[in-house]
Amino acid sequence: MNLSPHLNVAVRAARAAGREAMMFFKRRHELVIDPKGINDFVTTADIAVEKEIIRQLHKAYPQYGIMAEETGRNSSLSGWRWIIDPIDGTTNFIHGLPHFAIAIALANDQELHAAVVYNPATDELFTAERGRGAFLNSQRLRVTRSIRLDQCLLATGFPVNQPDRVRQHWRAVEELLVASRGIRRLGSAALDLAFVATGRYDGFWEPVLQPWDIAAGILLVTEAGGLVTDFAGGQGFLLSGNVIAAPPAIHRLMLTAIQPHWA
Repeated sequence: MNLSPHLNVAVRAARAAGREAMMFFKRRHELVIDPKGINDFVTTADIAVEKEIIRQLHKAYPQYGIMAEETGRNSSLSGWRWIIDPIDGTTNFIHGLPHFAIAIALANDQELHAAVVYNPATDELFTAERGRGAFLNSQRLRVTRSIRLDQCLLATGFPVNQPDRVRQHWRAVEELLVASRGIRRLGSAALDLAFVATGRYDGFWEPVLQPWDIAAGILLVTEAGGLVTDFAGGQGFLLSGNVIAAPPAIHRLMLTAIQPHWA
């Protein structure tokens, strides 16, 4: 698979950061853990991994902005910028669950151009480029062809740091749980979206996420033939943080179930 210079740099940064993350993961009993909010944490691993990603990206493209979860840098949603989540699934990481990811996306204004989601614990590398498809370790990805909710396995997450939103979200969870084969909640939105792109999940939705949680995964899904919108059916997901991702037929059914609870 021929990678563009942008994606090649992002892959190199993700793999270097993955090595750093795994060193911390194997010695996680030594982590310094600080709360950022309710059920929201940052560790010494998050900071070190983010610094490594930024170092790699800035070395190749010093003119690009940086939107990163821990150090922030440029928080603008305009211009060319890298959108970075050093460890998506920090709570899993802290507890020794090998389900977390390094997520890197390249955007220009609201348009996503390249994406990497990498789980160093499993060595699964998901990549996508605008107009060139999505891949898992060089194997091309396609979303499922499901057209019925009762044949679907769905995924979601909960805004546990916003209790009022959890109660609101739960109403849609109840409706879709009954309508589908089941719902999984594994704790990493970046990997949830990657799993939709691979066809492991038929659909994913979650409210009030951050751009770094979803930017890379959104491009994976769309390049794998899926549809991604916010809860209003529009393209405002990077601003609202509300996202639905699924094959087009399933997306329509999910949107119909979710939208009334968030009107």
